[in-house]
Amino acid sequence: MPDPYSSDLIVHSSQPFNAEPPLHRLRASFITRQSDFYVRSHGDIPRLDAAIHRLRVKGCVARPLDLSMRDLRERFPRRSVTAVLQCAGNRRADMHAVRPVSGDPLAAGAIGNARWHGVALADVLREAGARDDPALHVAFICRDEVDMPGEGRFRFGASIPMGKALSPEVLLAFAMNGEPLAPEHGFPLRVIVPGYAGVRSPKWLDAITVQDMPSDNHMQQRDYKLLPPGVTADTVDWAAGIPINDMPLNAATCEPAAGATVPAGRVIVKGYAIATGRTVARVDVSADSGRTWRQAELESDPAAPWSWTFWRTTLDLAAGEHELTVRAWDSAGQTQPARPDDVWNFKGYLCAAWHRVRVRVLSIS
Repeated sequence: MPDPYSSDLIVHSSQPFNAEPPLHRLRASFITRQSDFYVRSHGDIPRLDAAIHRLRVKGCVARPLDLSMRDLRERFPRRSVTAVLQCAGNRRADMHAVRPVSGDPLAAGAIGNARWHGVALADVLREAGARDDPALHVAFICRDEVDMPGEGRFRFGASIPMGKALSPEVLLAFAMNGEPLAPEHGFPLRVIVPGYAGVRSPKWLDAITVQDMPSDNHMQQRDYKLLPPGVTADTVDWAAGIPINDMPLNAATCEPAAGATVPAGRVIVKGYAIATGRTVARVDVSADSGRTWRQAELESDPAAPWSWTFWRTTLDLAAGEHELTVRAWDSAGQTQPARPDDVWNFKGYLCAAWHRVRVRVLSIS
């Protein structure tokens, strides 16, 4: 059996398996290849058989469902959406450089943009007779098991509000870029919740429960919440944290890479930017740590509002050390905080500060 981890992803941990691609691979294509997509796991990767896999829909529904993969494909209209999936810990390494945080030191590669294929979660919920009630929540239970110190072993779970669950872009996906999902990306079935943190798009989906409160799973109640900078692992009150759903405005430089050596003169600089619920209106790039800025050219797909925006510009760099800095602006005129110190939290979530890349420029002899 081929090794699904044989590509040159940057591996942060092997048990559980967590990895991200080099940034130049992300910037190589507007649609991220499955083999170039980041992998975020909290436990072992289940090896499931699509021929016998079933999805149960229960809770506050008029008609509980027990569906095979064939049922999903044949009973519901096929849907597709192009959308970014991003880990809440993307760019955690920038916060770790301020002071230590928990979790893998992810750079800016825990993100990808894919064409997801499946059926609308809304169609399945309507078939089950779920009410369109904003007070309800849709909880997911999956087949992967998590070992958590002090918590024991439990199955991964998360939930989203009913209003988001009924949005047409939210899918129960069984394919990615026209290919079946790889095991590490959720085969045979996962949830895709565009605009939300990746934790709300769980893999290896087993059951859906419609209920009057968010999931009581550890991953929903005692993790993936935004906390003030003074809170530590010893003082945390998870009930006071803000659940991480929508992802913030962000941008990153993909080329040249951090630590690269480039020849003096005109240097092409390019990367990605992402906004949730709004569009990326402008991207500025600086060669002097943010003292002066140059506006970048943008590339986006108007037909894919849940996708990202590519940007590029050319800078004239003299010999020496340079800190390349990028910031994005959205359609409401909002921009990013300047430094990771401004958004630091002990879990290292939602680092959306200006992205900074140091490069060495050599004179041409």
